[in-house]
Amino acid sequence: MVMGLLTTLGAHGFGRFAYSMINPSMIDGLGLSYTQVGTLATGNFIGYLVLAIIGGFLASWLGTRVVISVCLALMGITMILTGMAKAYGFILAMRILTGLGNGGAFVPALALGSIWCSPHRRGFATGIVIAGAGIGFALSGLLVPPILSAYGEQGWRYCWYYLGLTVLLLSCVAYIFIRNSPEDIGLKPLGLEAGGMALEEEKPGELEWKKIYRIGSLWHLGAIYFLFGFSYIIYFNFFATSLVKEIGWTHGQAGRLFTISGIFSIFCGLLWGYLSDIIGRRGGAAIAFLALAISYGIFALFHSALAFYVSAVVFGLTVWSIPTIMAAFSGDYVGPKLAPAGLGFITLFFGIGQAIGPAVGGFIADYAGSFTLSFLLAAAVSLLGIVGLLTLKSPRT
Repeated sequence: MVMGLLTTLGAHGFGRFAYSMINPSMIDGLGLSYTQVGTLATGNFIGYLVLAIIGGFLASWLGTRVVISVCLALMGITMILTGMAKAYGFILAMRILTGLGNGGAFVPALALGSIWCSPHRRGFATGIVIAGAGIGFALSGLLVPPILSAYGEQGWRYCWYYLGLTVLLLSCVAYIFIRNSPEDIGLKPLGLEAGGMALEEEKPGELEWKKIYRIGSLWHLGAIYFLFGFSYIIYFNFFATSLVKEIGWTHGQAGRLFTISGIFSIFCGLLWGYLSDIIGRRGGAAIAFLALAISYGIFALFHSALAFYVSAVVFGLTVWSIPTIMAAFSGDYVGPKLAPAGLGFITLFFGIGQAIGPAVGGFIADYAGSFTLSFLLAAAVSLLGIVGLLTLKSPRT
């Protein structure tokens, strides 16, 4: 679980979330429009989408160790190359490749809880892994502004250099320490004996890949995950850009708020994962969607420092709730052996939402001259997630 945490720290925290903080300086350095910035994020999520589903199946076939290590290495290299970009086309290509590595590393890492723990421990275990994204979220807000200040106009390039080198180091650590399953070292999943709950008995040779596509509830779950991906990424991608370009905050002020939100998000996965173990995945996810909608609405409608802080804290406390619950949910539906593949399948929908969201949000901001409508759209789509959960069937015991 600790190695899963470090993987999500590098893959999501540095590879993706730092982008939001670097955005304003990249806009100035390369002369980008909001639509182009949104398209860069869309390119990143297209890459994420392509390898998220394939990475899940590869992890079930080749093992999480190799897949996570190789994908983190790809991320590190392309992040460094992003800092060398001179033109929009090249930086778009690098963001797509970074997205490929992100999807291939993040999905298998998030499935580790389902592999190493029995069903009644999966939510909490997955929360440990997703905490790495929160730590990376917070560190991005702490590290990026000083680097930007230290290197002036070229600061955004050095941000990518330093973050890329860090992710390369994490890829080496992952290869050394990650193991594919408890059976590899003579253990059973955590909580199996103590909980007295039998896991699904599946031998490696009996993996039925086609059954993933035949579970109707997984398609339903994927549609709900799409709504989360579309809505949260609009808020996340334009969070700092809105504060700096529209509200008039400095990079340091936006970075501090970004860090505060990130600090609250560190324990978000643990909180929501445990809650979903207790009250059920569906109820926990519904409460989370409502909280996210409130966060987006406050940010859109109330332009005051207090409102921004309230929105950021609520977002931080909730942002990893849906990925944590979805990872546990997919393990509940397909069992531990196919958990990476099941999560990869529903992440396909999540990735589509993330790919579309920034482009739509950026286009609306360019058209309206403000991010208000973009954030209100995110709130409305988040509320649709609650509607989807009302008709979702529970997994068979």
